[in-house]
Amino acid sequence: MPARTDGSAKILNARALNRATLARQLLLNRNVVTAEKVIEHLVGLQAQVPSDPYITLWSRIDNFDPQELSELLLSARAVRCGLMRGTIHLVTARDCVGLRPLMQPIYDRVYGKGRTMGGKLGDDKEAVTAACRQLLKERPRTRSEVRTLLAERWPQHDPEAMSFCLPTLPVVQIPPRGVWGKSGKARWALVEDWLPDQPAVAHAIDDVVLRYLGAFGPATVADVRQWCGLSGLKEVMDRLRPQLVTFRDDQGRELFDLPEAPRPDPETPAPPRFFAEFDNVFLSHADRSRMAPEEFREGMASVWLGMQAQNLPVGFGRPESMPINWSMFAVDGFLSGTWKLDRRKEAVTLIVRPMVRLSDDQSAELLEEARRLLDFLTSGSQIERSVEFL
Repeated sequence: MPARTDGSAKILNARALNRATLARQLLLNRNVVTAEKVIEHLVGLQAQVPSDPYITLWSRIDNFDPQELSELLLSARAVRCGLMRGTIHLVTARDCVGLRPLMQPIYDRVYGKGRTMGGKLGDDKEAVTAACRQLLKERPRTRSEVRTLLAERWPQHDPEAMSFCLPTLPVVQIPPRGVWGKSGKARWALVEDWLPDQPAVAHAIDDVVLRYLGAFGPATVADVRQWCGLSGLKEVMDRLRPQLVTFRDDQGRELFDLPEAPRPDPETPAPPRFFAEFDNVFLSHADRSRMAPEEFREGMASVWLGMQAQNLPVGFGRPESMPINWSMFAVDGFLSGTWKLDRRKEAVTLIVRPMVRLSDDQSAELLEEARRLLDFLTSGSQIERSVEFL
């Protein structure tokens, strides 16, 4: 049976896709909703930078209190773990247990083969992986601790290569890592030990794709693949066709969507929004034109391609040499520049660098949003604060 086609909007241009995505990402208006519900709705938050989920939720929830997310982490109702694309995500406990088995092929491919591990360990690979499991059964450990202990047992192997056995296991980063106002090394525990009461039921891939469309659609098959990193998705989309509607983008590519999902008028106002260093809203489509005008895309190539520029797995954190140190913001719904926080001993400055021409009204709205973000990031501090436009 073919998918239904919405004849009133068969062609969706970049602006129409932008507004549809912003509506589903809760970015057209801040919402009165719990952090836990937003995390589930977005199918997790990109989280390799510990502070990122807080900014992600602040941009979407009215009067977001960072302690709400901290409590979710401390109570193990939410966890930080490797999932889509082999990167760290913050998800609910249910999604951690349900999504991790689906993502295992990514970890087998990225960490279990080639020069990072499998190609160096030979017949000892399974034994090294089993040793990693046993070490975490004893207690949560950092990757460095695991590397040292493995090196004592297998001195003939590269310790770094052996440590990459760790992410092939279902593991989570435990607090205080990721808790607001706290710091701590990335210590890992087995999912089965950290979430012992969570039923070990894997999500069905069809259901996960439907959730993706609800949070990121309309989308092509390539978009879904970009978001999760899995293969075989054409077959999944063909199987789901009877439940979906289809459109075309202005390049003629087929877009799939949920029949009742919001697709606002392309001229719907979109307020300025500041994003975390990594936000899935601009990482989860193969074609990112729905989030960035052409003149901006070229200038942000180093940000978008930074992960791929290093021929290394990224699930355990970004190397310090990565060329990504600015976050992004959107004006009128599209990425329009970068920002960063400059912390000094006596003052904090939020530096805003527009990369497209802004009107006076847009600049004023962006300044107000920047001040709100600065207040959020420095709440409880008496330090001098300011916003600076470059």
